[in-house]
Amino acid sequence: MLWTLPVLCVLMAKEDPSEWWVEYPEGAGPGAGHHIVLLAGDEEYRSEEALPQLGKILSQHHGFRCTVLFSIDPESGFIDPENQTHIPGLEALSKADMMVLFWRFRELPDPAMKQFVDYVESGRPILGLRTATHAFAYSRNPESPYASYRFNSETWPGGFGQQVLGDTWIRHHGHHGSQSTRGLVDPSAVDHPILRGVEDVWGPTDVYGIDHLLEEDQILLRGQVLDGMDADSTPAEGAQNDPMMPILWTRERQVGEQTQRIVCSTMGASVDLNSEGLRRALVNSCYWGLGLEGKIPAKSKVDIVEPWKPSNFGFGGFLREVRPADHALDKKPVQASEEE
Repeated sequence: MLWTLPVLCVLMAKEDPSEWWVEYPEGAGPGAGHHIVLLAGDEEYRSEEALPQLGKILSQHHGFRCTVLFSIDPESGFIDPENQTHIPGLEALSKADMMVLFWRFRELPDPAMKQFVDYVESGRPILGLRTATHAFAYSRNPESPYASYRFNSETWPGGFGQQVLGDTWIRHHGHHGSQSTRGLVDPSAVDHPILRGVEDVWGPTDVYGIDHLLEEDQILLRGQVLDGMDADSTPAEGAQNDPMMPILWTRERQVGEQTQRIVCSTMGASVDLNSEGLRRALVNSCYWGLGLEGKIPAKSKVDIVEPWKPSNFGFGGFLREVRPADHALDKKPVQASEEE
């Protein structure tokens, strides 16, 4: 086994909560009294920028207490989305009321993974974003008791993505980097509380293919593939939009005697969050997950907190030498340079 408990303890002994994750305080609003833990860790779509901004919006505009955890280089303490094995602070999940997941191909040491699995099997709500459908890959330790969570598992078909969120990684349905996505409301979901006040959803990421979404799941938005990378690009002709793939859906999973509320969106990259409509859908998803749908405003406040210029998606494009504390409310915003 590659990872052992003593190795994990050595790493954990070096960690200081003030340096390895970031907290946004509870405030006034319907979210007061609820703790959301947001998990960032992907190499391509800048979850390490998207989730701090989402956490700030949930905290500052809605009163939720938010904790954002990151993939961290254990030697430098800098955020490193390419480190697939070290995400400190997962013990926060033991008392979390909701989890927001944006991981890609992570493979955690078994003791850390157990903290994640314990949350999933507790029946508490989950919001999965973009690559959460393929959050895990087990190439280092295929004999792990958690290897069935991998995106291509055969023993638990499709792993965590398919079994919990609704589907695993299938394919790019739109052309990556040249076709963007318009979110259109599914006719069956016009009155769903998550879509309250949601208008004009668009993002530069492409539509993912979905094959295994179960019939009992509620599709909220479908992704119209656009032939271009601007919001006013024309829809692609042919099979890409006939039928349109789901890009936002809900499901209710039975966990023992408890019904677990799950929302999944295949959008969510940092640049996708420039869409006010998408931000509102994600905030409303947290309300719904926690059973607070009766408190969703007619148009929930989702203004960007502090000036913010997210980095574009792409491998190797993350901002270097950034620490979790650099995302704190009292710090100068972490953002891409004007030249990018």
